[in-house]
Amino acid sequence: MTDRQQGGTTAERLAQLRGGLSAVEQRIAAACAAAGRPRAEVSLVVVTKTYPASDTRLLAGLGVREVAENRDQDAAPKAAECADLPLVWHFVGQLQTNKVRSVVRYAHHVHSVDRPRLVGALSEAVLRAERPELGCLVQVALDAGVGHGRAGVAPDQVLPLADLIAGTPGLRLDGVMTVAPLSGPLAGDPAAAFAALAEISSAVRAAHPAATMVSAGMSGDLEQAIAAGATHVRVGTAVLGARSPLG
Repeated sequence: MTDRQQGGTTAERLAQLRGGLSAVEQRIAAACAAAGRPRAEVSLVVVTKTYPASDTRLLAGLGVREVAENRDQDAAPKAAECADLPLVWHFVGQLQTNKVRSVVRYAHHVHSVDRPRLVGALSEAVLRAERPELGCLVQVALDAGVGHGRAGVAPDQVLPLADLIAGTPGLRLDGVMTVAPLSGPLAGDPAAAFAALAEISSAVRAAHPAATMVSAGMSGDLEQAIAAGATHVRVGTAVLGARSPLG
């Protein structure tokens, strides 16, 4: 670990991370209380993309157990450097099939499954690696077909893709994921967007009862996501501060 990071000493960075983590934990607890949900129902996944492995190590020391990355070229070396830590790794970015063999070496969950070809590639890589089942979430594009929407599948294609994942060797259907849409009728209304995801999640669980994960909500809208039933919130900036390049 270097002595200086994020413009200060390790001790200063640790204090920054402790403060950010405490503030986010308070927000999650308050949102759970407002929604009448036990705090234990919601997992905080800290999005460590663009931050160095030293930050991940400090976060682990503060009790963080779930971290997320969105680019394999950054995640793979970071996961290797932190292999001694008791962390659960979530891959949340768009995943190209040529990166699959690398991702399955460290990821416990892939939140961004959005096409049958990716399902096949993930299965092949998992079986070849002889590793435990890989948890997969269907990424839902709530603004599908509207301008330049988010990545993911249209709501009416979620169940077919979920069925495919559930029936594919080496993969485990864990649930659904979305990002609040930038366009379309739900743009600017995360509460409505996450309510729509909750309905989709219910339909998936009716067919696949074990697929209970609902990954939704980030630094700016985690309260609305928790109110709508999110089980996992993906928070980066509110914990780690303004983005800085990996160094």
